[in-house]
Parts: sequence; C-alpha cells; structure tokens
Amino acid sequence: MKTLKYTGLLLCLPFLQACGPKPKAVTSNINNDTIPVQVMALQQQNASAPITVSGKFTTDDEVMLSFKTGGIISTVNVSEGDAVKRGQLLATLNPTDINAQLQQAQLANEKAERDYQRVQNLYKDSVATLEQLQNGKTAMQQARQQLNMAAFNQQYSQIRAPKDGYILKKLANVRQQVTAGTAVLQTNGAGAGKWMLRVSISDHEWAMLQVNDEASIETTALPGQTLQGKVTRRSEGVDAATGTFSADITITANKPQAIAAGMFGKAIISVKHDKVKGSQTWQIPYEALLDGDGANGYVFVTDDNKTARKLKVSVAGIEKNTVTISGGLAGARSLIISGSAYLTDNSPIIVQPSKTAAK
Repeated sequence: MKTLKYTGLLLCLPFLQACGPKPKAVTSNINNDTIPVQVMALQQQNASAPITVSGKFTTDDEVMLSFKTGGIISTVNVSEGDAVKRGQLLATLNPTDINAQLQQAQLANEKAERDYQRVQNLYKDSVATLEQLQNGKTAMQQARQQLNMAAFNQQYSQIRAPKDGYILKKLANVRQQVTAGTAVLQTNGAGAGKWMLRVSISDHEWAMLQVNDEASIETTALPGQTLQGKVTRRSEGVDAATGTFSADITITANKPQAIAAGMFGKAIISVKHDKVKGSQTWQIPYEALLDGDGANGYVFVTDDNKTARKLKVSVAGIEKNTVTISGGLAGARSLIISGSAYLTDNSPIIVQPSKTAAK
C-alpha cells in the first residue's frame, strides 16, 4: 500500500513544478532599434602635399596654316623641323588663276568708274536722272569692293610664318591641288621660348591645385636640369578622349634651349591650399556617400559611437573607390562606412569592429 502512495507522489511532481514560479528570462542589452555599423576616423588631407604629374611640352600657339583660296601648290620652301622667322615666305599657289581674277576685278572697277563719271556729267546737263546717277555710283562701289576682295585673295595665295618658331608638320607637297582652308603646314611659336607642360590630372588633383601654384619640371632630354614653372591654366571640363582634366604649367625660369613640341616631361606641383578658403579635403570610401548628385551628397557621422548624425557635404571629386570631400566634415569625429542605408538622423547605433580589425 505504501508503494502505491509513493508512486502517485512521484507522478505528481512534474505538475507541481509546472505550477511553480518561472525563472526570469535573460534580456538583451541591445535595443531592437539599434543598428550595427562600422566606422572610420576622419582625417583631413595634408593640403601642402605635392602632386606629381606628367605630360607633353607645347607652346599653346600651334597653328595650321592654309591658303585663302583653292589651287595648285607652286612652292613649299620649308621642311619639317625647320626654324622660321616671322613673315618668312613658306609656300605659294600657282598665281595664274588668282592673277586673272585680280585683273578682271581691276578692269571691272575701271569701267564702273568711267560709267559713273559719264552719268555724272549727263546729270549736270540735266540729261540723266538722279536714279541713274545713284545707280552708277552703287555699281562703282560694288566694283571697288570686288577689286579689294581679289587683292586680298592674292595676298593670301601665299603662306607666311605668323611668328618665330618651327615647322612641326608638312601636310601637302608641290603640284598638289588643295581647296580653300586645307591645312598645308603646322607651325608653333617656339622661337619666343614660351614653353609649357600640358598635364593630365585626376578629379582629386583638380580639386587640390590652383592657378599660380609653383612647380618643378624635369625631362629626360635635359638630364640633371630642373625647370621652374607655375600653373597658368586649369581646365573646367573633362577631356572626352582621356576622361581626365588637364592643366598647363608654364616655364618661368631656367627656360630650356633643347625642347621640342610633344616631348615628355614630369612635374611636381607644390599645392598651397591653406591659403584658399574652403580648401579642407577628406578622402572617404565611395560607399559612405549617399544621394550624391555630383556636387553635393550626404554622409552619416558619429561623435559618441552611440548616435548617428546626418551631414550634407560638398563633393570635389569622385574616383574609382574614393570620394574627395571639400566641405561639411569639419569637426566630425568618425565616419560611418557600413550600415548607412538603414540610418536616419539621430538613429541609435552600435559600433562593430571591422573585418580587418577582427583579423
């Protein structure tokens, strides 16, 4: 009988435990609205860091020379590489056609003057009308302009050097027929010594350098010699062929004697952005920029690693993996680089270690 009582008691134990007080559940310290993010420290770029660039020498005054009228080339007095002086005769057209046109214009002008003089005398004798006198004067003026145009065309049936320089290319030969405006010779003004190095620059470099920044230039044609120059032009648009911006560095000191157009050179530009208002720049990952429109965008930063703050920034340049920011991040401590898509202004966050740090 006792055995039955103990067995019943044992069977009731599970029910008694189920009716008893439950243990407290372990609660998480992380709020369900808290968003995990990764951050990086913000550091301003050194505005005085030099920029190394490369390009080709040019004089920026290369000219394609052509004839005003078409015809057959009679003479070409120069070859590629020849030095020329301002006003020097370089090429001429066969003069037969243009001389005939000039003579016709001269004869037509002489006839118009005679006709006008005759009508003027008849008008004085009251034989010719005022209308006839005016028409005669107009015909004479038209003939005179035709003569001026023919004389002008004769003058430009020959090519003369516009300034001291060199022949870069000869594009046509003697006895070749050319139309008006067809390039015959290409020259430059290298005789004046106004050489410059035209270089390609990236978006980030474009944002950093300014006109009048000083530079030192070297070329393999002048081993051991350094040329001094300064930035005189910074393009305001991207070259469609190269996809980069360009800048001109004009040589100001130690001007070379042995430089040719198209020769390769390297330059180191000393950037002095600390003298330019709003010259602070930061390099941030491309993924951290939100709603970018080319000039502006938004990023999230945090100062206490607990709350995200949304900032509007100015975009100075976009490269393959990074973005150059020129304004809006002053005073910010850390940039949120992961998880930004889920954030709003003042969102609570929890900072997680980056994969690189975890390794």
